[in-house]
Amino acid sequence: MVLGLLAGGPAGARSLADTPQGGAAEYRTAPEAKSVRGGSSRTEGPPLVPGGTYTDRIGKGEKKFYRVRLDDSSDAYVSTVLAPPPHSGIDFSDGIRISLQSKDGANCSPSNDVTFSGGSARPIGDHVSRLIGTGRECQGAGDYVYTVEWVGPGPGPGAGGPAAEGWPIELRVAAEPGLKPGAAAPSAPSTWSTQMPRRPSAGAEAVQGGTGFNDAATVDSGAWRDELVPGESRFYRVPVTWGQQLFVDAEFAGTKGSRAALVGGGMRVALFNTARGFVRSAEANYTGKPTAIAFGTAPAAYGNRSGAVDPAVGAMRFAGWYYVRVSLDDTVQGPVPVTLHLTVAGDPQPGPDYDGDPRASGLGAPSDGRAADGTAGSPLLMRTLAVAGIGTGTALLLFLAAWTALARRRGGRRVRAGGPPCRP
Repeated sequence: MVLGLLAGGPAGARSLADTPQGGAAEYRTAPEAKSVRGGSSRTEGPPLVPGGTYTDRIGKGEKKFYRVRLDDSSDAYVSTVLAPPPHSGIDFSDGIRISLQSKDGANCSPSNDVTFSGGSARPIGDHVSRLIGTGRECQGAGDYVYTVEWVGPGPGPGAGGPAAEGWPIELRVAAEPGLKPGAAAPSAPSTWSTQMPRRPSAGAEAVQGGTGFNDAATVDSGAWRDELVPGESRFYRVPVTWGQQLFVDAEFAGTKGSRAALVGGGMRVALFNTARGFVRSAEANYTGKPTAIAFGTAPAAYGNRSGAVDPAVGAMRFAGWYYVRVSLDDTVQGPVPVTLHLTVAGDPQPGPDYDGDPRASGLGAPSDGRAADGTAGSPLLMRTLAVAGIGTGTALLLFLAAWTALARRRGGRRVRAGGPPCRP
């Protein structure tokens, strides 16, 4: 299978040797990330710029301030990932509150609480935004105040919570260009399929997920086989372009040996967009028997950002990489094999007429889901063919076969949007 050439993810992704024997690997921050120290008041704090990635630490009771430099034309997204070491002690409501305000204290968007909501320690994250538009706050260029605040009581004494130096956080600023003068914003879809595709009959290909967003394994439509140890989270990134939906079906195998104890919410799957914004998640109890977690998304559409009642629909506002996080509770008897069935469905649609390149600050994906000549295509497939160095005729045959197989998987009944998502 050609896609296997890129299954290990981008350069710098962890190898098997990076994982402690029998243990879960810690979140790997971006190699280019700059270490900063958040300020203690609104008038202090290091500058964060679009396209930049930064690292800091936060502990129980702390509140940190940063200055975000924005222009007056781009939609901006500022995200934070809280990444406690595996097996750290957590409370149900532990996490962080993130917010973005103007210098005079106006909220650019509602503050956002990002909490564990049960389960064991795992990387969690989300973003807040500054959107350009008539009647909105925070429209000018200049420095804005971004805050990351600890929320929740923290684990009890001896529970292995954050030490005095706190837990690692990774901050990222992304700027999405505005539309060209006179360009109309694409509308949001009103209907789409919620029917889960059939699992393909072909066997799954082995892949090793990354520790987080930076070393996530690159995958596409198909079946992918991995294995998680207790307390581990693994990440995979999938290219989704305008007009396409992503269906995620994670099949957890049963475990051998003695009868397993029930673990509530022992298996979790979450999805994040290219700006590291939370899309939706689902969980299942662990019983030692085979279990599946499955869900689908709305089509990726620029218009989803305007008036979407369901947050999971509003989060599907970009084309680009979407990140699947699969987590296993640290009390589960493991290791547990997982097969990830992924389907990117729907015909690619024209995107917005941007007045700039959103990839300049990390949004989107290579070719933004299109081939070099602007025609619709899978960026992962196109790049893989190039890496493989195969002949033109063979490349064409492989491309047509893959495209035909994907088209056959599309379809399903057309219905209105589904219910609200779970939190991470």
